[in-house]
Amino acid sequence: MKKINEATIKKRFEGTAPDMRSAKKRSKTAPTVIDGEALIPNHLVNIGAGKLYCIQTYGCQMNEHDTEIMSGLLEMIGYTSTDVVEDADIVILNTCAIRENAENKVFGKIGSLKHLKKENPEKIFAVCGCMSQEEDVVTTLLTKYNYIDLIFGTHNIHRLPSLIDDAMKSKAMVVEVWSQEGDIVENLPRERASKTKAWVNIIYGCDKFCTYCIVPYTRGKERSRMPKDILDEIQELKDQDYKEITLLGQNVNAYGKDLDAYSMANLLEDVAKIGIPRVRFTTSHPWDFDSEMIDVIAKYDNIMPQMHLPVQSGNNEILKIMGRNYTREKYLELFDELKAKIPGLATSTDIIVGYPNETEEQFLDTLSIYDYCQYDTAFTFVYSPREGTPAAKMDDNVDLSVKKDRLYRLNEKVKFYANQNNQAMVGKTLKVLIDGPSQKDETILAGYSEELKLVHIKGDESLIGQIVNVKITEAKSFNLYGELVE
Repeated sequence: MKKINEATIKKRFEGTAPDMRSAKKRSKTAPTVIDGEALIPNHLVNIGAGKLYCIQTYGCQMNEHDTEIMSGLLEMIGYTSTDVVEDADIVILNTCAIRENAENKVFGKIGSLKHLKKENPEKIFAVCGCMSQEEDVVTTLLTKYNYIDLIFGTHNIHRLPSLIDDAMKSKAMVVEVWSQEGDIVENLPRERASKTKAWVNIIYGCDKFCTYCIVPYTRGKERSRMPKDILDEIQELKDQDYKEITLLGQNVNAYGKDLDAYSMANLLEDVAKIGIPRVRFTTSHPWDFDSEMIDVIAKYDNIMPQMHLPVQSGNNEILKIMGRNYTREKYLELFDELKAKIPGLATSTDIIVGYPNETEEQFLDTLSIYDYCQYDTAFTFVYSPREGTPAAKMDDNVDLSVKKDRLYRLNEKVKFYANQNNQAMVGKTLKVLIDGPSQKDETILAGYSEELKLVHIKGDESLIGQIVNVKITEAKSFNLYGELVE
């Protein structure tokens, strides 16, 4: 395939390539709910017969959920899964755009695939996910990685069978990326990664437009699924003996703001009443967290006492520049209410250091809010600009060495409080859902407590998928060890 310049790209792929300006727009039209079962053409049902697929997933739980849907679609048209890239007839990279490091990993992986295309020109390589929704990324793929066969976005996953068919027949790269949010497609097949835990998407997109974040552009406006569709899916999971479900959304507690008189608190209560043993939800924005939600969480034992509540910074000036729409004081007011109403609540957070213009004094406010909240764990990051976001236009004026120093100092806090909170678990008996063998030692079983603590025990494989009582005997910063009790 010949290399093509940017002007040719824009002309050739007009209407099918991403457009960040269009992606920023928010229509007032309600999304259409479509039955996904009717979207797979009959003539494509067996195009993957006897062939293998491999999907490599990067990023958040939403991407993992999207991979389950893509796996379901591929198996519906005859493909069989493999983890071996070399053996696969189609390789799909489901990408993440949240940080520069995530994108660099994907570009590195794409580069490593080139020799496989030379060895087998019939092998199909596809790139999807959030990176596919960025203009500069798609331009780079088209000009420098022209052995990629297919690029598609986050809004048209349901068209995967047809897109694969197009890629098989076309001698040129197939690009289909919708910049405006898509419809809500129900009843798509899923190949769930677990038989005991399940992701359940309840809302798509995000309207918060934090100045550093690319997600509102790559995932579109907030669109809530209909309550009945969600509750039917969860009832089916309960009937299949699933032990835990996690309600998903880029801003999960904005659920229902686009519906009539039905909120996230209403949904949480209805989900809890179904009787799944464990209910979680992620990721929450403090902006949309209210007392009604907290009261519902406190009311039901099967809504887990664990909360991920991103703070991002402890300084009001930085929070304002970030577009977070809450102050340090409001965040702590919410945090205190959660802790007061939900006994034994475990908490985690996200924090960015080295934001444009962040001073040492402002960073110290972040350390002090961490000392106040004493989170069980945190996901910490050095700021990196995302092309197309308002922050990318700011002067990234904090030296990298300063950023790294602040990250180190913050992570020392993270480890200290993680260890302190875990040590407090020694001697306690926790309810642990056993996932399977430990990644580091197959003779040991591993699972998570209600508080989302990683717990290791000795036990028989018959315990996998069961919720068991474990007395904690030893604690480290990020995992616990215990023994099975009756």
